[in-house]
Amino acid sequence: MRTYDEMLSGLKDLKEKGFVKTHRAGDTGIGKTLEDLLEIEENNIQGPDGEDTELKAARKNSPSMLTLFTKSPLPRGINSKLRAEYGYPDKDHPDKLALRTTIDSVDFNTIKGKKGFMIVSSGDKIEIVPGRTPTKFPEMPNPYWNKEDFENSIKKKYKKSLLYVKADNKGTGENEEFHFNAAYLLEGFDFSKFAKSLKDGILKVDIRLGLYSDGRFHDHGTGVRIKPSLLDECFSGKKVL
Repeated sequence: MRTYDEMLSGLKDLKEKGFVKTHRAGDTGIGKTLEDLLEIEENNIQGPDGEDTELKAARKNSPSMLTLFTKSPLPRGINSKLRAEYGYPDKDHPDKLALRTTIDSVDFNTIKGKKGFMIVSSGDKIEIVPGRTPTKFPEMPNPYWNKEDFENSIKKKYKKSLLYVKADNKGTGENEEFHFNAAYLLEGFDFSKFAKSLKDGILKVDIRLGLYSDGRFHDHGTGVRIKPSLLDECFSGKKVL
């Protein structure tokens, strides 16, 4: 695994190199390209990308939120029931249900004009509370995470620090290009600040239950996301590199 110093050295080389062509079309192209150029193998592990440093990349001036980590709620298999209970016809496969929605702790969201979900922190759990009583699965429990599991997942992912890289971009699709020329080091992930940010609605939870192009069901992972400009709300220190 790459050390922080190796990653930083690679970033300096990329800054001097100028624009490079994307290695993958679409939103995830920037992260894939940066990982490839820094020789970091793409992974879905619970720990950081590097030896002790998590790596994230974003396009400058992009309104997109940053995924801090993904973690499926409990009990096991609950996402399939959520899809069946609250899903809507997928635009490309209308005979099958999808469920893509962003939730926070401020108020219930809406899904296709109907009351959706809200995040509620209660006792030792963080719950996804539906605004409508389930009918297909009347006994379905609220999806939840144990706070202790949440905290442990965060500590594994952000073992020491987050290296957040920004790039200018031009072109679109397969012809998009990036110039990685700004970086920030965020240290000291603070779970108490994280919990407050979740309560205040700064952090969002994305349910991403879609389908592959061939119609197979796909769970892209339940993501905890934040606006990049608000990353300071979860870390105790930030340094411009």
